[in-house]
Amino acid sequence: MDPESSGAEPSGPEPVGPEPVGPASAVRPFLLTAGRVADGADGPSMPVETQVVATAEGLDALDRLAFERHDIVAACRLPQSIAEIAARLRLHLNVVRVLAADLRAEGQLTVHVPDAGLVHDASVLRRVIDGLRAVPDARGVLSDTD
Repeated sequence: MDPESSGAEPSGPEPVGPEPVGPASAVRPFLLTAGRVADGADGPSMPVETQVVATAEGLDALDRLAFERHDIVAACRLPQSIAEIAARLRLHLNVVRVLAADLRAEGQLTVHVPDAGLVHDASVLRRVIDGLRAVPDARGVLSDTD
């Protein structure tokens, strides 16, 4: 008896890598932010490497927060970058920036913006690149090309 006649589904390859926290949002980004964008009107917008962590007040307010705001605070029990939050929650990067700024203003998140001088320091970037090259790929082979 073959798999097609038995009604059994053929099994494909297993997905590789960690699964995001939840499904991608079907809601348009401008609805989540009430049309606001992270354009830096109140100063420079948060860089993607900005670290965000929930405050005690934010964790206490989790039951009162709705939807994406709840998910952001819950994901920030440990420090996360803006980019990590966006990827993990499958939200647009600027949505996370706007909501994180709102949550910061309400005292539910602490935001640690990196020093702009360090971010643009070429020696730091070179060390990051060298560190990434030192990580072997899935076959155990080191990347040694530029």
